[in-house]
Amino acid sequence: MSESPQPWVEGLTIGQALRQTVYRFPESEALVFPQFQTRLNYREFDRQVDAVARGLMALGLQRGDHIAIWATNWPQWVLLQFGSARIGVVLVCINPAYRSSELAYVLKQSDTQVLFLIDKFRSSDYYAMVHEAVPELAGCGGEKLASPGFPKLQRVVSIAPQSSPGMLEWATFLQDGDSIPTAALTDRAAELDPQDAINIQYTSGTTGFPKGATLTHRNLLLNAYYIGECLHFTERDRLCIPVPFYHCFGCVLGTLTASLRGTAMVIPFEHFQPEASLNAIEQEHATAVYGVPTMFIAMLDHPTFTGRNFSSLRTGIMSGSPCPIEIMRRVVNEMHASEITCGYGLTENSPIITLTSTTDALELRVTTVGKPIPGVEVKLLDPISGDEVGNDTNGELCVRGHGVMLGYYNMPEATAAAIDSEGWLHTGDLARRLSNGYFRITGRIKDMVCRGGENIYPREIEEFLYTHPAIQDVAVVGVPDPKYVEEVAAWIRLKPGATLTEDELRQFCKGQLAHYKIPRYVRFVQEFPQTVTGKIQKFKIREILIADLGLQKTAERETA
Repeated sequence: MSESPQPWVEGLTIGQALRQTVYRFPESEALVFPQFQTRLNYREFDRQVDAVARGLMALGLQRGDHIAIWATNWPQWVLLQFGSARIGVVLVCINPAYRSSELAYVLKQSDTQVLFLIDKFRSSDYYAMVHEAVPELAGCGGEKLASPGFPKLQRVVSIAPQSSPGMLEWATFLQDGDSIPTAALTDRAAELDPQDAINIQYTSGTTGFPKGATLTHRNLLLNAYYIGECLHFTERDRLCIPVPFYHCFGCVLGTLTASLRGTAMVIPFEHFQPEASLNAIEQEHATAVYGVPTMFIAMLDHPTFTGRNFSSLRTGIMSGSPCPIEIMRRVVNEMHASEITCGYGLTENSPIITLTSTTDALELRVTTVGKPIPGVEVKLLDPISGDEVGNDTNGELCVRGHGVMLGYYNMPEATAAAIDSEGWLHTGDLARRLSNGYFRITGRIKDMVCRGGENIYPREIEEFLYTHPAIQDVAVVGVPDPKYVEEVAAWIRLKPGATLTEDELRQFCKGQLAHYKIPRYVRFVQEFPQTVTGKIQKFKIREILIADLGLQKTAERETA
């Protein structure tokens, strides 16, 4: 990707950038949500963003204060994203799969002052879980909350039509914002700085606790700008976004990138459904679509796929976990996305680091993750010696540039471990640079598991399983999977005389761990493969499981 002139978003806040798009493309469709019967052009969208910003100001929120959203893909999610950015309030993104204990941790660690949430999704009762985490909520009568466990938390706002005791209703939240004059909103927006923190994205860490990557207006805008450049987005494009908003894929590469170009944001459903996504592409004439490999596989293999008209589709991004080459080829040939791209990034870099170009030869787009985007430096270091390595040699990928986060919120030691004194972010991922400057991701230094685009750190699961009274020792690894790319597997040694079944173990995890962290495969064993110093050799466990489960062909599948 060649260097371009200074991006027009340089020096702007997210709110200012949206204003420029509204000025240029007021009548272009901005937000299309078939599930919620929502269809807004950019002028209407901007007006609703202002209404949300006023509502936040009416709650007393100041520049730098924190709000959190715990929801699937709802229209209010996008309005809160841009409304909070307009007045300098930091948006904390909470994974909708979190359970009450995980919610409690993030609310407290992030210093969240106002929580926005939906009522329920599938088997998750958000109201019940927030009342479990914050028992004082029910008795606060909708007034300011006083909870010893959450000294910063003041309000809980429901974005669903039906509220719950102690919560403020969305309609009331907006109505209260009518008291804020336009001049006050304008003055607040003018106070902001592009280097201000504006978003906290939680990512699991090897310590077993999620870490909040703190990102600025500039971090996010420049990443979004260059993604739009690469995909050649204009006001005539329509981007299908089936990926979740709580992740950078949805709210940076998706909504923010579209908002800089006047591109329509088409949201098929509140969560990924292959048929809803196919319907959105076809009926809304989408020109681009995003997804992790699992999503594309589900769409390609859906019974209604054959016979659909995808002639409008041109481009998109497949990312989030290693991209199977045969799936990339099918997306090009069967979905008409002849300019589909493949990228690599991580939350701590806002997120994209490398991306292929729409004009790259197909072979490059299906076998590599591209070149660094403009303004981003990449180097590879030998994971043992720390020396920089040359082409065609595996090394830890390190990145420096406009995307690197400010740090992990309230975690200075973790920040120092991730970002060195020269500003290089150490990703923990192994990569190889080809002689043409393109990169391939070859592995992970960390034993992270990538399941369907979700990054899972085994130690977090291990530490939870160790709390079971029957378990003496446990090791969690990732094994290859044809659908999710990787699945979670646990090797468990029980205490003498103790008994435990697979079903009992999964029931123990249910409601305490997000569903995607619960082990798919469980093996009860007498011993673990170990080094002479007693360290468990997880790679040997993985090899044994691959053989036992007959996953050799899946393990050999080539990825970019």
